[in-house]
Amino acid sequence: MSSITPIRDPKTDHLISPENSALILIDYQPLQVNSVRSMDHEQLVKNISTVTKLAKGFNLPIVVTTVNVESGINKPTIKHLKDLVPDVKEIDRTTMNSWEDQQFQDAVKALGKKKLIICALWTEVCLCFPALDLLKEGYEVYTIVDAVGGTSAIAHETALSRMQQAGVQLSSVTQLACELQRDWNRLDTKPVFFNSLMENGSFFVETLRW
Repeated sequence: MSSITPIRDPKTDHLISPENSALILIDYQPLQVNSVRSMDHEQLVKNISTVTKLAKGFNLPIVVTTVNVESGINKPTIKHLKDLVPDVKEIDRTTMNSWEDQQFQDAVKALGKKKLIICALWTEVCLCFPALDLLKEGYEVYTIVDAVGGTSAIAHETALSRMQQAGVQLSSVTQLACELQRDWNRLDTKPVFFNSLMENGSFFVETLRW
């Protein structure tokens, strides 16, 4: 049986670990969710909720930002996510690119994490623009392709291609869960890990839980 002792420093690991990464959630608001055309809305919300549960279960710091709530144009983060992170204060902006907002910049820099997992709506705007900027700032940027969405399938795919060419690393809900867990023998995080795979449809057999 393998050991739960990591074979390398989790803070400097080239893979995502709970010690070296943070999650950033951008504009998961009713208007944006309802305007996504690249995937089913229910599945989108389910997947980003699973990503958020993983982040919480593995103790990743989380930043949440919204656009145009204070101006009255838009609504806050959808209840599905807000209920998962009730203690995380939303950073409201007017900029389409979160990185062009000083409060958001300050919050990200305060995390002290090299690897940033960014999920946003839409893929082609509020995900792509800050992701490209963060690369220029020296961060390692990741996104979860089945937890983000665009105004059309081609807009979503084109934005992912542009980001990947620039250096953003693409992942999925299942891959993120496994990358954080790494070892079935890590019993403290095994429940959140297993539940995420059940929610995502990667596991169907309930008896595997035990």
